[in-house]
Amino acid sequence: MAKGGALHTTGGSTKQVSTMTAIKHALQRDIFTPNDERLLGIVNVCKAGKKKKNCFLCATVSTERPVQVKVVKVKKSDKGDFYKRQQTWELRDLTEVDAKDANKENPEFDLHFEKVYRWLASSTAEKNSFISCIWKLNQRYLRKKVEFVNVSSQLLEELPKAEESVPSGESQSVAGGDEDALDDYQELSTREEQDIEGMMEVCEYAISNAEAFAEQLSKELQVLDGANIQSIMASEKQVNILMQLLDEALGEVDTIEGKLSSYEEMLQSVKDQMDQISQSNRLIQISNTNNGKLLDEIQFLVNYMDLSKGHIRALQDGDLTSPKGIEACINASEALLQCMNVALRPGHDKLSAVKQQQLLFADLRDTFARRLTNHLNNVFVHQGHDQSSTLSQHTAELTLPKHNPLHRDLLRYAKLMEWLKNTHREKYEGLSRTYVDYMSRLYEREIKDFFEIAKIKMAGTTKEAKGKFATLPRKESALKQETESLHGSSGKLTGSTSSLNKLTVQGSNSRRSQSSSLLDMGNMSASDLDVADRTKFDKIFEQVLSELEPLCLAEQDFISKFFKLQQHLTVTPPLAQPEAEETDGGMSSRVPPQAEHRHSFSSEKDLVRLMMNKIFQSIETELNSLIALGDKIDSFNSLYMLVKMSHHVWTAENVDPASYLSTTLGNVLVTVKRNFDKCISGQIRQMEEEKISKKSKVGILPFVTRFEEFAELAETIFRNAERRGDLDKAYVKLIRAVFMNVEKVANESQKTPRDVVMMENFHHIFSTLSRLKISCLDTERREAKHKYTDHLQSYVINSLGQPLEKLNHFFEGVEARVAQGVREEEVSYQLAFNKQELRKVIKEYPGKEVKKGLDNLYKKVDKHLCEEESLLQVVWHSMQDEFIRQYKHFEDLIGRCYPGSGITMEFTIQDMLEYFSSIAQSH
Repeated sequence: MAKGGALHTTGGSTKQVSTMTAIKHALQRDIFTPNDERLLGIVNVCKAGKKKKNCFLCATVSTERPVQVKVVKVKKSDKGDFYKRQQTWELRDLTEVDAKDANKENPEFDLHFEKVYRWLASSTAEKNSFISCIWKLNQRYLRKKVEFVNVSSQLLEELPKAEESVPSGESQSVAGGDEDALDDYQELSTREEQDIEGMMEVCEYAISNAEAFAEQLSKELQVLDGANIQSIMASEKQVNILMQLLDEALGEVDTIEGKLSSYEEMLQSVKDQMDQISQSNRLIQISNTNNGKLLDEIQFLVNYMDLSKGHIRALQDGDLTSPKGIEACINASEALLQCMNVALRPGHDKLSAVKQQQLLFADLRDTFARRLTNHLNNVFVHQGHDQSSTLSQHTAELTLPKHNPLHRDLLRYAKLMEWLKNTHREKYEGLSRTYVDYMSRLYEREIKDFFEIAKIKMAGTTKEAKGKFATLPRKESALKQETESLHGSSGKLTGSTSSLNKLTVQGSNSRRSQSSSLLDMGNMSASDLDVADRTKFDKIFEQVLSELEPLCLAEQDFISKFFKLQQHLTVTPPLAQPEAEETDGGMSSRVPPQAEHRHSFSSEKDLVRLMMNKIFQSIETELNSLIALGDKIDSFNSLYMLVKMSHHVWTAENVDPASYLSTTLGNVLVTVKRNFDKCISGQIRQMEEEKISKKSKVGILPFVTRFEEFAELAETIFRNAERRGDLDKAYVKLIRAVFMNVEKVANESQKTPRDVVMMENFHHIFSTLSRLKISCLDTERREAKHKYTDHLQSYVINSLGQPLEKLNHFFEGVEARVAQGVREEEVSYQLAFNKQELRKVIKEYPGKEVKKGLDNLYKKVDKHLCEEESLLQVVWHSMQDEFIRQYKHFEDLIGRCYPGSGITMEFTIQDMLEYFSSIAQSH
């Protein structure tokens, strides 16, 4: 049974202000109070399985009777400013509540109205609270009971006992009072109901006369209170006994406390003794710890600062010439370096034994550094003065001496050099300078001899040709003197033109010495300067580069390994000019601070390149001198040198773009490219200066023939070359110059018609370009063909006007009249162009006269054309076609302008064909 007619949710604990409470108050105020409804239960839900759009399910009752119980769905507006009622269901239409799972917490639940609504609560607690509210409302207001599925039996048992929260509608208004005021009640248990029913059965008037029933109950309560008081007074004796027992217990407690006090005094004495023992043990432990640390320090110093006697002997007197002695010195130096670099702990440096060891190590370091420096200095000096590695034994093969044995012997000292670098930087730098100084002398001597032989062999290639230096009034000794002046023992020639001019003056009697242009190349070819001679030069130049490349790479690799340059990013350069000062161990070098600052480098590659520049300072000079000689001998050699040098530069850059070899060859390549450009410019200049004899026919111009020779040789040399682009650019320059100068010569020609000069030369150019198939000159090839065709046609037309000159003039006048507006059939009425005049002109050109005129024309064409190009028959055939075309044109004009006159030419087309054929065969 319920008390007071009110139903509310359980909640005896203190109320907390929360978001849900605020929402509940807002809904009650804005939505349900205006509709005379009270909000009893609320849950925040969204539809299960869909995008979350939160709303609220509310359980409400009406404030007016009969009471109506509803479930209302409330949703926030789209703007989010207020709540609005979206859907309402009567509770009596609810058939089933499905909580989904009775054993596990699950926020999902279903409400079965006319259809099933599936909801997902924001929390399991809210779901349970809402289901509890629905159950209570169902129990109180509905006769038809709703079925609760998957709700735990424990929850259903607790629900009747739970406190329910329903606003007290009878005593206070929803709008004005406390909306959360609760009426507490507790439902009667079964036993209490049975007792009340039994009591009411005894008193028959309990229902009809409640006041009498209440008065009777009050009397019975007073009787019970008196019975209770009497029972308490009857138990006083037992209370006294209990108090006595408590007094005895207190006595026993006092006795126990006394004993505990005596025990505590005994334990205190034991505690004092144990404290003394603990203090003693702690002192012993501290002493042991200190002794252990002292032993560790002693062992550390002994292990890391003690150098064996064998190492000391090796450092003082070790053999630096034998492999075993060098290995012993390496081990000893590494051990010494470890001892000197050991990280001492605080206070070690104050120990006298440590100071003595450090002094000993410093003395051993200085002694060994002095011994090592003197020994390597002697090795470098001896190698620099070694005269055995001359070029005499390498003359036949044109090879440079190999220094692999020296490198192999010196690399045994590489670790010692690293040690010297880390301990005595001044001595290390002094050794570097010594090595560079003496090795530069050795290499300079070997390279100079090597290039001397190369130049002799290179000059000898031309002596083998019939027309090369045969005309030079000098002997081989003079040639040798010239080559010496080219490369120079002082190394002053660096690609300048002074020495080249000197050689030119000395060979002034030679046409070859006067000019190195492609024009002379054509003349040299006429003097049997053949491809085999140039190929021999190419092999010599390739041999020179092939010998220099491994020599430089081997030396650079040795320097990097021996001086350990690859291990440090910043190194003071050893090549700065030192200030020498004498010490007890010999000469040592000291770099002044300003020089050290001036020559500082950011990477070891710069230092390696600086050393290589010092050692091989003569290579670039000698290469430039050799290139100057090769260009002097034959300017075609610049093509070979450009291809070979480009290939070696490309190879060196692939190995190391910043290496000395790559840089040096790149610099020399600039000189080679400059010579190549000079060769092209010289050819163009010769074209511009070309003079043609006025008494002879022109024919194929010399520079056209030379361009053909140049292109044939260049295509052979530059096949698969890296610098093909340079040749293509040269081709374009040359061919444009050829075109321009052919037209210039054609315009200036007096004996040979302009059309013949243009036709023959452009036909030759077109044939050359078609045969060589130079892709970059495709446009020029088409242009040459076009020019050849145009001038052939022009020459044919101009020449054919002579055999039928009067006839041509007559029909030109006829065409002029027609052009002026005279009708074609009325031309015959013109006085100068009537039929009689036409017959007169035609009679002047009988077949014999035409043949005679054609014969004279053939002879004239034969005089104009040259034999090399063999264009006579081509021109004659073109003239035949043009003559036939003119003949047909004349017949057409006669048919149109003189219809029905019966006038015809004195000869037929068949006659013309026989004339042309017989004339060609007779000559």
